[in-house]
Amino acid sequence: MSDRTGIEQVITAAVTQALERHLPGLREEIVRTVLEQVRPQMSSSASAGAPTESGAGELLKSISQIQAGNTQKEILRSLLDSTSPYSGRAALFVVKGGSATGWQGRGFEHNDGIKDFALDSTGGVAYESLHSRITARGRASEMDPEFFSRFGSVEDDRVLVLPLLLKDKVAALVYADPGASGVLDSTAIEVLVKATSAWLEVASLRKQAQKDGPTESAEADVPAVQTVSSFSDPFASHAPTHVAVAAPAAAPLSMAAAAPASGAPPQMSAEDAETHRKAQRFARLLMDEIKLYNQVKVTEGRKNRDLYDRLKDDIEKSRATYMKRYGSTAAASADYFSHEVVRSLAEDDVSLMGANFRG
Repeated sequence: MSDRTGIEQVITAAVTQALERHLPGLREEIVRTVLEQVRPQMSSSASAGAPTESGAGELLKSISQIQAGNTQKEILRSLLDSTSPYSGRAALFVVKGGSATGWQGRGFEHNDGIKDFALDSTGGVAYESLHSRITARGRASEMDPEFFSRFGSVEDDRVLVLPLLLKDKVAALVYADPGASGVLDSTAIEVLVKATSAWLEVASLRKQAQKDGPTESAEADVPAVQTVSSFSDPFASHAPTHVAVAAPAAAPLSMAAAAPASGAPPQMSAEDAETHRKAQRFARLLMDEIKLYNQVKVTEGRKNRDLYDRLKDDIEKSRATYMKRYGSTAAASADYFSHEVVRSLAEDDVSLMGANFRG
């Protein structure tokens, strides 16, 4: 027993060290990817007279503050703190079970009142952002009237609602308005939200490397840094106190592994059922890793319906890793790997994989 404990400690230390060596590169990659996505908006803002050189420098500082967070909650708090130069008021609403529930706010007369506030997301800009997964710009009249009744209206009528995406699902909504300052820089806030989303993925990977390193990496004959956990929930204790009516369904921030897919036999021994569960989870970890390190390729592949051609090397290497571990087990017949390729990378639309994809 003591020998196993010692081995686990060595593996955990190795996993952590490997991940830490990758963090500087990950930070640069996240900043580069986010700025590439919003460069068109930044260019149009600059041509309209918005600050460029100094403004970009301040934005990079804000992103660095977000990336300095050691826990998921610290990262989210840094996001809200970083919005202060770019908006008068900001708030984050957790999306669970189709309901948007207040978490924390900045710039309000009573910030504590944001917690547990039930935001009506069945219409207006909140609905648009939640449903379309895009930044929604609108007027105060397009927001929940109870929100302004509770927290005060603004002279400047502009409002902004942005989706915080995790695992390609809307996990939270970020609200911003000019407040008393009159400032609302939608492009800067969008950059901060996108950077936060990407860094939360990295934070989850770091946490899981320390937590699951011995179980997920020691048994798999691959470098530990290649396995990525399902996303853990920073709002686990933040259950909504209301039920949304006719609200669009959106995935919760917790991305825990679901029950085995339909490929698993309806009746099996406890040992085989555990093997199926582990195989499905491992397939998801492999897909999470591909998406984390290839965000641009995934986006472009979905757009051009050629995901497999762009990610062939990564997919086939991961397939070989999966088959080496589970190809001769009770879970072999279920082929969770191919299922996860389509579910996770192509969002359940196999046509996005392209003509060269083999299931």
